[in-house]
Amino acid sequence: MLKIYHVKNTRGFRPIWFCEERGLPYEVEVVDFSTEFRSSREWRALSPTGKVPVMTDGNFTMFESGAMVDFLVECYGGGDLVPAPGTADSALCRQWCWFGESTFARSLGGLINHHRIAPEGRTVPFVLEDYWAKTRQCLDALEGALTEADYLVANTFGIADIMIGYTLALANHHGVVSEHYPNSRAYFARLRERPGFQAASAAG
Repeated sequence: MLKIYHVKNTRGFRPIWFCEERGLPYEVEVVDFSTEFRSSREWRALSPTGKVPVMTDGNFTMFESGAMVDFLVECYGGGDLVPAPGTADSALCRQWCWFGESTFARSLGGLINHHRIAPEGRTVPFVLEDYWAKTRQCLDALEGALTEADYLVANTFGIADIMIGYTLALANHHGVVSEHYPNSRAYFARLRERPGFQAASAAG
């Protein structure tokens, strides 16, 4: 049985959503998100950085949500959620999966975390503007890709949409996806209608 250690609305959303789409049995273990627990020896033995999610499959343990999705595809099959290996669509799928975390989530996370950690009234304007500019570039890229498509790869829902969908949900929660991005807003509305998205949103 797959077990996903998760906190509501964090990156465990991705493997949970994948399991829902593929009909894979899994269990969610809700994690105490306090600093004390995440710094504990017990938790750090599972997650060296103290972050969530962690996933176990029998005696195997791993962290990093994107890697979890890749593992699930390899071990339990991706069905129509992944293009055929060695094709251009497969390369585009990997492109958007990496983009969702390494580019989009990075700039968005910088924007959010700067507000979170800066002392009251002491945010740094030029740092915020740099994060805003990079976040807008990501949204521009997404907007262009969705000009004539409902989904990112071969106009078919897949793991690229799962990877991007979590980051877009985070962006939407923080009011970043404005009316200037109608394609992205419509895309997010389509993703939210999926039962798998709704189950992942409710988990934890």
